[in-house]
Amino acid sequence: MELDLQLYSVRTDLALEAREMAQGPTKSPIPGVNEEVEESDGIKITRLGVATPAGSQAIGRAIGNYVTLEVPGLRGGDTGLQQKVAEAFAREFEGFMTRIGIGKDSSALIVGLGNWNVTPDSLGPLVVENALVTRQFYELVPDQVSPGYRKVSAIAPGVLGLTGIESSEVVQGIVDRTKPDVIIAIDALASRSLERINTTIQIADIGIHPGSGIGNKRRGLTREVLGVPCIAIGVPTVCYASTIVNNVLEMMKSHFGQGAPTKEIMGMLDDISEQDRLTLVKEVLEPLGHDLIVTPKEIDEFIEDIANIVASGLNAALHEAVDPTNVGAYTH
Repeated sequence: MELDLQLYSVRTDLALEAREMAQGPTKSPIPGVNEEVEESDGIKITRLGVATPAGSQAIGRAIGNYVTLEVPGLRGGDTGLQQKVAEAFAREFEGFMTRIGIGKDSSALIVGLGNWNVTPDSLGPLVVENALVTRQFYELVPDQVSPGYRKVSAIAPGVLGLTGIESSEVVQGIVDRTKPDVIIAIDALASRSLERINTTIQIADIGIHPGSGIGNKRRGLTREVLGVPCIAIGVPTVCYASTIVNNVLEMMKSHFGQGAPTKEIMGMLDDISEQDRLTLVKEVLEPLGHDLIVTPKEIDEFIEDIANIVASGLNAALHEAVDPTNVGAYTH
């Protein structure tokens, strides 16, 4: 059986990592890609703007705006830090809504993509479970809704393998009936960096393609498909085994290629191209016929924490009456 080496390429769903790979070791600026970095209280926020077709082609990402919050300290389970991340996320998300013209009274549909039966893929359904939904009150008792809230609905449509229906088809039907002003899609992603697993949140205004984190090509949740602005929220929860192998080889090349006598042996890694490395990975994984997806063994705890952060930040960003400093107070 002939395997497609594209299956073992270095994969990432993060625009930040795509930009890093495009820059290479020189880290030179990429024309058409604007970057702004802010760091405080253990939270690094990187804002990328892909402004031109040339910039889009260079990093392999659609024209649009991407914000990445990196918080390595989240692995420590610090509730104080989680609160700060929820606040920072709420501010950035509010900025996205303002940028695309979503006002304080605009309605929103939250879509939690993923499979609730698979822990690394359960981020979307968990966020939906903890989201503050209010549409039913506007429909049934509109005169009793307090100021500071907006009309919000939420759905976890499941995955194609469970329902037999594409997520975008489910969402399209809901959009046609309920007419939301914006769609907020949450999904688990894949990263090329182990350090970013479960510690990074990405926001993008280009929508999302369900299943992209594991290499599936699905009909997207985008403005072009649904006719409604779509904001995507993603958290990397998995990494490919082939990516880990490639990173190890890079580290070996960097570490052992510095001095004798190891240089004579390990320095040969400089002569091994990425394609050759992927060929080695192919030989190892050939009995399986596909790549392996890896996630930390503590994923159960991590996924609960990060879903609570995202849900709390969303609740605060969507509803003025919600206090963003009280993480989890409005979940149920």
